Amino acid sequence: MLERIKRIFIGPPLENEALQGEKYGVVWGLPVLASDAISSVAYAVEEILLALVPILGFASYHYMLIICGLILSLLVILVFSYSQTIENYPNGGGAFIVASDNLGKTAGVTAGAALAIDYILTVAVSVSSGVEQLTSAFVSLRPYTVPICVVLVLVLMLGNLRGIRESSRIFGMPTYAFILGIIVMIFAGFIKLRTGYVPDTAVIQSTGTVSTFLLLRAFSNGCSALTGVEAVSNGVPNFREPSVKNAKRVLLLLGILVIITFAGVAVLVNMYHIVPGDSAVIIQLASKIFGRNFAFYYVTATTFIILIIASNTAYSDFPLLMSVMAKSGYVPHQFGMRGDRLSFSNGIVSLSAIAIMLIVIFRARVKALIGLYAIGVFISFTLSQTGMFKKWHKEKSKNWKLKAAVNGIGAMATAVVVVIISMTKFSEGAWAVIIVLPIAVYCMLHIKKHYEDVADQLRINKEQIGQVQFRKDYNNIRVIVPIESVNKASVRALRYAQSISDNIVAFNVSIDEERAEKIKNQYDMLDIDIPLVVQYSPYRKIVEPLLKFIDSEEYNYQEGEIITVILPQFIVTKGWHQILHNRTRVYVEKQLLKYKHIVVATMPYQLKK
Repeated sequence: MLERIKRIFIGPPLENEALQGEKYGVVWGLPVLASDAISSVAYAVEEILLALVPILGFASYHYMLIICGLILSLLVILVFSYSQTIENYPNGGGAFIVASDNLGKTAGVTAGAALAIDYILTVAVSVSSGVEQLTSAFVSLRPYTVPICVVLVLVLMLGNLRGIRESSRIFGMPTYAFILGIIVMIFAGFIKLRTGYVPDTAVIQSTGTVSTFLLLRAFSNGCSALTGVEAVSNGVPNFREPSVKNAKRVLLLLGILVIITFAGVAVLVNMYHIVPGDSAVIIQLASKIFGRNFAFYYVTATTFIILIIASNTAYSDFPLLMSVMAKSGYVPHQFGMRGDRLSFSNGIVSLSAIAIMLIVIFRARVKALIGLYAIGVFISFTLSQTGMFKKWHKEKSKNWKLKAAVNGIGAMATAVVVVIISMTKFSEGAWAVIIVLPIAVYCMLHIKKHYEDVADQLRINKEQIGQVQFRKDYNNIRVIVPIESVNKASVRALRYAQSISDNIVAFNVSIDEERAEKIKNQYDMLDIDIPLVVQYSPYRKIVEPLLKFIDSEEYNYQEGEIITVILPQFIVTKGWHQILHNRTRVYVEKQLLKYKHIVVATMPYQLKK
């Protein structure tokens, strides 16, 4: 029943070979990876004015334009530098890989943890912001804000669990619709002014004078427009070949679109004298330009949708980032496993669960969540830029001085922004990220140490393989020993199998040919007379290939025979270590115990720490 429901919502499983077809090109990669950055048009200018207008009154618009210019200048630097990151680090991971490669593992883990926190907050903030826009239009829905947010996160989760290609189709069109609406509104706004329209000028009284802290606060609010710029460099593996060229094109288009839409909206807000109030700035602007007609409702609807869809950038990059970090051993290995639809489903589900938790805790209040936002991504910006600067300085390749200069300027600029955000938003919640980030880094480093300890204790070298002694006093029992790799635990299980039977088969399920060949070579070094059977599993199933082998003519199973399946299992010493390892043995044992002719035995190998 559960399997049937899963197939209805997620779809049938895909073979490993279908992965290339699941990837997207420029047309669908742009809306998926640009949605976060593009959506900032809906609120970044408003956030700047919210800081300035209560203090400076009408003078706020002048300073708003200057701040927007500085933000767009920083955007140009980031686009250029991340283009270099894509070219030199095409395997994904972005700031995590760049910082790890050039600044060391602690810096890399810090960048990865900061990005992960930012992606989680992107989902919580984007969904909460979109629902806030909805409930401001339909006041009767306000008591149901949190449930609506939770439902929308679950919808996003299901859409992304359906796979990369389907999710890009589902969530790509609304992004294009929003971009079209904003560009049309910008052109219509300028045309209306040229035809003689004179906007109403609101009387806004100033209550104070301009100060450095006030401008820095407004600047830090507007820097939310730059979140999502790093998404393309993190998601290069999701592009079709040539992946690097496609990713660079998407990054360039992203930069151009953000500049056009962000700058256009900022200028029009200044010329139409839009004052932040009960209604969003962009909705007020649409109302003044179009009136209450179809175009106004189109902009309103697509604005709500883009704020929700903006979180899809996080759904594209967070699971991929976690998979890269999982391969390096800094997060549980389960994050590196692809699901039925070839997406990193564990990352998608975890992102949704944590985002829902934040939405519930903060009651979906955007003002409470926005204080946590942006600092994480700017920390990753700084580490990535610094890493690239060090790379050019160390390699001294062609045009290295120019490249190093760009990354050096980017590193200094983003570092300044980190300090500004930390100062101006500390009391609004930035303190939480500043505390959580070191804790996350500490946990990730300890996860890495645990995996290293496990590998050291399980590793069996060539000399040890040659010294392994296998007993030859057999009893007539049929035995199968499933092995994932050749290590101390699997060798111990094979030795035990020889002590009880002379009819033994070692069995391996492989999901890729390279790993299968590696296991065959390692197994041949054992110089043992137990045959090894390697079965390829295109749908990443484990139990089904084993059962199919037992029923095959190759195994020649006779009805009435009892088969003993010996499962190697290493035993960790601490309870929290268990969540860091796949529970494959438990699943296999549970499935095999359903068959009367199969006896399941576990051969434990106790680790020391």
